Amino acid sequence: MTSADLVLPPTDQQTPTAALLQAPDAQALEMAIGDMHVLLEQHGYVVAVYPTGISPAHERRLYSVRSVLESDRIALVKVDLPPLGVAVLVRQLRQLSICDFSPGVVASAARLLAHYIHAGALLHSVTKFDRVPVDLRTHAKSWVPGSQFAVVAGPEPQLVRVGPKAELPTGPEFATHLVAAKGQSQSEWVKEALAPAWKVQSIHEAALPSDSSAWWGTGKLVEFAAYLPDISVLYQLVSSVRRENCHWCRMELIGDRCGFCSSPLPAAENRKHPAGVLSHGALAPPQS
Repeated sequence: MTSADLVLPPTDQQTPTAALLQAPDAQALEMAIGDMHVLLEQHGYVVAVYPTGISPAHERRLYSVRSVLESDRIALVKVDLPPLGVAVLVRQLRQLSICDFSPGVVASAARLLAHYIHAGALLHSVTKFDRVPVDLRTHAKSWVPGSQFAVVAGPEPQLVRVGPKAELPTGPEFATHLVAAKGQSQSEWVKEALAPAWKVQSIHEAALPSDSSAWWGTGKLVEFAAYLPDISVLYQLVSSVRRENCHWCRMELIGDRCGFCSSPLPAAENRKHPAGVLSHGALAPPQS
């Protein structure tokens, strides 16, 4: 992981923690190479997850370390989720890392699991927000004192103005937990309105990641993410997807792209995950 505040507490005693891959201004290249070498010696493979908002210098550092070590055992997985969503995804991959999946499956599972994370925020202004299209009328409303907006960045972008008669964003159609992190906002809307509407089974609090204010364009926010908490559900979801071997590096993968070398599957071999794996209240039987 590229930031310590994206490492959420484990859900149980078995879930391992994550190693921190520091930015160039915090660690010399020689030290970063040494730390990565130790990780490879201890664990065999490294799946490095980092957000799209990472600094270019930090991203170059990750590639430089892999290049110097000339290692095909390092997966660099770039994730296009808000900071708290990234943290949730990293914890899910940590949970899966102790299962009987190969490193290639764990790395490529990041793209699959990201589709089941409903990541968003309650914003008091969208004047500087550019992650989801915002029309001029909504921008104008954001100047009205007391305005609040609910934004869901993924899996499907949504933006609605919060109010007594306003519709809530569409939520997951399966059982989830929700984690919320407050910035400068003291609003309880996420807990009092969104969580009941989304029928979440449990609500957890977390510290707001340091990159959240920049990602959402304001520090006056409450970030949230609804996710699958149960490792047995995650395991069955990943197990239900057909596995392939990458034609380039031979690593095992699921989906349409290798998590280690990023090579896409040839079109004839392309496999999508089965539809209807999850239902609102329970897990559907795996499809073969």
